[in-house]
Parts: sequence; C-alpha cells; structure tokens
Amino acid sequence: MLVDFNGKDIYVEVYGDGPPVVLMNGIMMSTKSWASFVGSFSKNNKLILLDFLDQGQSAKMTEAYPVTIQADVLKCVLDALGISKAHISGVSYGAAVAMNFALKYPKSVDRLVLFNCVPNTSQWLADIGEGWKAARVTSEAYYRMTVPVIYSMGFYNRRADWLSTRKDFLVENVFNNAMFLDAMERLSDSMHTHDVRDRLCDITAKTLVVGGRDDNLTPLSEQRFIAERIPDSSLVVIENCGHASMYENPSCFAALLTGFINHDIVVM
Repeated sequence: MLVDFNGKDIYVEVYGDGPPVVLMNGIMMSTKSWASFVGSFSKNNKLILLDFLDQGQSAKMTEAYPVTIQADVLKCVLDALGISKAHISGVSYGAAVAMNFALKYPKSVDRLVLFNCVPNTSQWLADIGEGWKAARVTSEAYYRMTVPVIYSMGFYNRRADWLSTRKDFLVENVFNNAMFLDAMERLSDSMHTHDVRDRLCDITAKTLVVGGRDDNLTPLSEQRFIAERIPDSSLVVIENCGHASMYENPSCFAALLTGFINHDIVVM
C-alpha cells in the first residue's frame, strides 16, 4: 500500500495480526530485504515494513533533508494505519530513525530495538560516506567500497560463493543505476546532522541494543555508548558477526527481536 506523506508516496507492507512491530531498513535496504523474515515476524505480531524516502518503492527526493524527516514519515505511516503505539525496531540507518522517533514521539513507542547503530555521525563515518560517493566511477568500484565492510571477515570468506553471486547481481542491476546512486547520496548525507548523544537519557522506552562483535562500520563501542545512556536498556553482543547481523546470523537476529518484544526477556 501507499501512504501519502506531504504529497510523496511512502511504500508500506503489513503482515499478520497482534501487537504491532515496525522493522526499519538499513540505508541500502528496502522492504524486499526482509522477505525471509516475514513469516516468523508476523506469526504473533502485526509486522509493518516501509521504504523510507529515497528507498525502494517510496518517492525519491531531489533536495537535501535530515534523517529526522524519516521519523515523521514513520509517524505518518502509523497514523494512516490507525496505530497509536508500536514496538519500533531498526537496523543501522533505520536504528538512527528509531532513536529520533522515540525522542520525538515517545508515546508512540512500546519497546525499542536498535541493531548496529551509532549515536551520532562521526567524522570517520562521514568520510566513509564520502568514499561511497567517490566510488561511483564504476559499479564494481561501488560494490567493493560499500559491501565488503558490511560483513565480518569470517562470514565474507566463508560465504564467498554466495557473495560472488550477489556481487554480480548488484553490479549488473543496481549499482549502475544513477537514480539509485543519487538516492544513496541523499540518504547518506541525511545522516550528517544525526546526533542524539545528549538526548539518549530522555528515551523512556524499554530498549534492547544489539551489536556485532566484528562490526567494522558501526563499532561495538558505539552500541555500548548508547546502552549506557538509555535508562531502561540492555546490550546484547552477537559474536563472530559484523554489521549485517540479519544476514550473518538470522536466527539470532529473529530470536532477539521477537523474544524481547513478545516475551519480556531481560538480557544483561
């Protein structure tokens, strides 16, 4: 379905019944990225997936914008669905949106789950984004700059055949698309002003923060910082895992999310 956000279409998918849970994309993802999780996540919950502005099947922007606009997008989607309160979860970029949403719309958040996230965009992370822009010279260069760092070295080496097939698809069908690359630049730039370090203490939702031990893009120290400052929060570390925990250890990813929102599991 499409939801109107200030004249722009936001693509939304809804599955199942039960307590609503929103699962938000990482920067290079879309609703299609969650296909293998839909069955398990909608078994006991109403699962809500959406493409942010400049993602997937949602409207593309032309002007610059801050990541906080995506929190307003989410509020618009929940209002359109008649949902006053939901469990809010996100990965990386989606987790940045989730934190901003929890700060701006605290009454709309039941529980909060943050995977592989940062409290602010450091100069180091901003320069990585600039590196992505510079890699647009060829689709293969873009792949090599953006994708390997997402995974832990162990996973990347073990799943070399799968990643080779994925590389061929992305290089031939995605990373040669100027519209996609332009949108990626705007999404990356939208994170430049992301900084909730001084406001994490104001998040009132019960929160689970999850990090990968071998995350080279958003290091574990960033998740520790977040968990130490959100009053009612717990931190879980997934061993032998990089930035893409949903792909490297999907069963653990699913168990942590569904266990925390549905079964009151307290993780220390």
